[in-house]
Amino acid sequence: MPESGVATSGRVPSADVANPAAATPPIAVVGTKGNNLDDVRRNNLAAVLGLVHTGGAVSRAQLTRETGLNRSTVGALVAELVNLRLVDEAEPTTTKQVGRPSPVIMPSTRTVALAVNPELDAVTIGLVGLGGRIIKRIRYDTIRIPSVEEVVNIVSAVVAGMRDELDAHYDTVGIGLAVPGLVRAGDGVVTLTPHLGWRNEPLSQMLQDAIGLPVFAANDASVGVVAERIFGAGRGVEDLVYLNGGASGIGGGIVSDGRLLRGVNGYAGELGHTLVNSAGVVCHCGATGCLETEVRREPLLQALGLDPTEGDQLEGALLAAYADPDRVAPEIAAVVDRQLAYLGVALRNIVNVFNPKLVILGGFLGALSEIAPERIEHAVATSAMMGPRDDVSTVRAALGRDLLIVGAAELAFAPILADPASVERVLAG
Repeated sequence: MPESGVATSGRVPSADVANPAAATPPIAVVGTKGNNLDDVRRNNLAAVLGLVHTGGAVSRAQLTRETGLNRSTVGALVAELVNLRLVDEAEPTTTKQVGRPSPVIMPSTRTVALAVNPELDAVTIGLVGLGGRIIKRIRYDTIRIPSVEEVVNIVSAVVAGMRDELDAHYDTVGIGLAVPGLVRAGDGVVTLTPHLGWRNEPLSQMLQDAIGLPVFAANDASVGVVAERIFGAGRGVEDLVYLNGGASGIGGGIVSDGRLLRGVNGYAGELGHTLVNSAGVVCHCGATGCLETEVRREPLLQALGLDPTEGDQLEGALLAAYADPDRVAPEIAAVVDRQLAYLGVALRNIVNVFNPKLVILGGFLGALSEIAPERIEHAVATSAMMGPRDDVSTVRAALGRDLLIVGAAELAFAPILADPASVERVLAG
């Protein structure tokens, strides 16, 4: 499952503004920044909104401390964000501090984004609020691998069914699309999704034309690493790698020095195609022994006695099988041992090449790591180079099944987080 950068379609800012790295926890911007007063105002609004978005509920006093701005300036910025319906302000319910309690600023319950994740066996659509709050999730199971046209039809039908609710209660700023494949950074074209069989498909533009909202697209592992860094196990970590195992193979997302690694066309980070077995089988990419050909969901499903359509039960079934490690069925242990061995090779390569502080494993890879954390740690400690291995940790993704929906929504929120006042133009169409 290849890694990609971000792409946008239609009525959106530039691709640079829509970069998921822009949605990572911001550095507070003080009043001296910017080329003119408008820049200063925009940057300070973005800093305050970003802190509320990532913090969930932040007092005015906290915003004052973290931005370095004075109280009156913070108060004016909060008032503007309230007027834009991006944050809500309330008095604290309890306080132990002496004096007047500081009002609490929270992400608005009204501003939302739609998130879409097409897969081999389903299309998942989510409604997500600022702060990463999932309001609604709809999984539409498909009887076959969906075509691009079928994905557009499914999403259109779901959104049409939600239209009255959206119009009455929410301000919808856009659609984020998490694709299990290559997405071209410049125009949102899905260049290749090997497992879905898509090539050069303008899915972003098709969705925008059908629904009438700006669409932002990226590889699913890219949005996964962004979500984990903002709200999950990688919160605040500047150098991390996210590796996910799902129905469409294995994908990777890389954050280096606080920035999402994208590459010239947005295709960087194809960690599923790391060589782990020189005597392995031929991958769809043409190489031999890629990680995603040696570590796959299907053998695990078969060993656990699950049908291919029961992939959403894999992680729970795997953990249940290892509830008593001394009584694991031999056929399950054999598959798990083999996959852990090759995953260890991939982690060695990742640690040596990227020198991350943290490696986050998601999907069925997260379940594998949870049942045998000592195997993962041993593989890195004994095979990765001294130096890169010294300060790295490996953890399971914290957001679980919410991860891709939250991450996809961040694509749509990113332009608003970068320039909060632009929400009026976006909503006006």
